[in-house]
Amino acid sequence: MEAFLDVLKAVIYGVVEGITEWLPVSSTGHLILVEEFLPFENVSEGFFEMFDVVIQLGAILAVVLLFWNKIWPFTLPREGEDAQPGIMGYIKMDKIILWLKILVSCVPAAVIGVLFDDVFDALFYNPVCVSIALIVFGVAFIVVENWNRGRKPKVRSLEEITYQTALLIGVFQLIAAVFPGTSRSGATIVGALLIGVSRTVAAEYTFFLAIPVMFGASLLKVLKFGFEFTGTEISLLLIGTVVSFLVSVVIVRFLMSFIKKHNFKIFGWYRIALGIVVLLYFGLAK
Repeated sequence: MEAFLDVLKAVIYGVVEGITEWLPVSSTGHLILVEEFLPFENVSEGFFEMFDVVIQLGAILAVVLLFWNKIWPFTLPREGEDAQPGIMGYIKMDKIILWLKILVSCVPAAVIGVLFDDVFDALFYNPVCVSIALIVFGVAFIVVENWNRGRKPKVRSLEEITYQTALLIGVFQLIAAVFPGTSRSGATIVGALLIGVSRTVAAEYTFFLAIPVMFGASLLKVLKFGFEFTGTEISLLLIGTVVSFLVSVVIVRFLMSFIKKHNFKIFGWYRIALGIVVLLYFGLAK
């Protein structure tokens, strides 16, 4: 019975991860609540912290599937097309340049994250800090959207993102790496909007930026945890990852459709409400 309940919990965690990873509402804030009420029973110490990060791989695969044509840099010349001579005929340079910009965006969080990940977790991975981050960035969404009202974005396509813009977006992503509850997607979207990137481009770039970031984070957590998984733990990881993938496919499509007609203010209000709930619950629990 306990094994069945753990499987059910893995499904729930996968659903929560798939929804909250891409909506700018903080997967950490939600998973803290879910873990409080639905902890795993038959797993080793430290498993959940690793599980929480590794099931993000399912979310990554959803983005890769949905945006394959926008991110895959290699191709075969179509019949009748004049291909460039040599290897350049099989490479899409615009995609290579996009990935170089993504790597530039990754540098701040990668450097600081590798050096101080454990320190930040010890200092800030707690309900109070997470709830404060939820509220602060919730307010930021509302303020930025009000400030942007009537303004025309300077960057309306992925190609218009410069290396300088990519680095600035990376700095905002660093805030999420330091303060759990900020939301990686939330931080990068707020940052992109502030520097004049359109909502659609900001969301897409955030999705693509997640691929190396989340893959690297998952790899680091697995290496820290070790590879000595029980059969139950492997099953839970697979279930959570698959569910996260399926839900992410739906949510990414929803978000890209939603932001064509709406702004991000509703997510700001939701974050504030969730932050208050987390703060009150854990404050009263003490």
